[in-house]
Amino acid sequence: MRRRSVRARPSRTSFRGGRLWVGLALVALALISYQCSAEYNPVTGEKQHIAMAPQQEIALGLRAAPQMMQQYGGLHPDARAQALVDEIGNRLVERSEVRDTPWEFEFHLLADGQTVNAFALPGGQVFITAALFNRFDTEGQLAGVLGHEIGHVVARHGAQRMAKDQLTQGITGAVLVASGGGGAEAQAAMMIGNMINMSYGREDELESDRLGVRFMAEAGYDPRALIGVMEILHEAAGGQSPPEFLSTHPSTPNRVATIGQAIAELYPDGVPEGLKP
Repeated sequence: MRRRSVRARPSRTSFRGGRLWVGLALVALALISYQCSAEYNPVTGEKQHIAMAPQQEIALGLRAAPQMMQQYGGLHPDARAQALVDEIGNRLVERSEVRDTPWEFEFHLLADGQTVNAFALPGGQVFITAALFNRFDTEGQLAGVLGHEIGHVVARHGAQRMAKDQLTQGITGAVLVASGGGGAEAQAAMMIGNMINMSYGREDELESDRLGVRFMAEAGYDPRALIGVMEILHEAAGGQSPPEFLSTHPSTPNRVATIGQAIAELYPDGVPEGLKP
């Protein structure tokens, strides 16, 4: 009788080992790509990892701006209020080091009278809602918010976040490959990625607060007005806020302390007289 040849079947162990090596290779690729994206930011004086060129950031912000306007009820119909936002925003840009950056700033007052918010898109599109605008008592408070949002733009927080998200997604994908797509491992990887990105968000907010203090002072505004903004935001939240560890924004006391420290470093002998409140 002829003997039938029997092919050896690959063991589960060999499959798992192969997935592990592929996963490790994907992690290495994600890390190398992230490290190669490093650039020096002359405004912050720090090296950061950036996912795109300045012109790409500007184009991205311009494409996203109409959708953001629609989400908040469109532009506010009050031309005088919009003119004030433009005036103060442009003053912050033109009288500070921001004028030497490539960003193309536009300032928009949104019609939303319920949502207390301000935000910036990559490249220089800055927005503030009527609900927040109407709570201000001084020009300095408006300058503080706009200065903070300008800080997000010049610090390139959007592009930096994208680079970090790409790294997180690369590592998460590697975990899925190495584990064979198991649910528990995937959930753990996603949780870790979200926590990492939350911590970056808090750091970005504090850095923008410090930059806002600088830009306000260079434009002739009293940076202590930004502390008043923190009180307005705290009051708008009803005095309640999530624990800082689980929030993309730092706690109000933390932000006030950071602003106070930035002011003290800028004016070690005290805030001078004559600044616009």
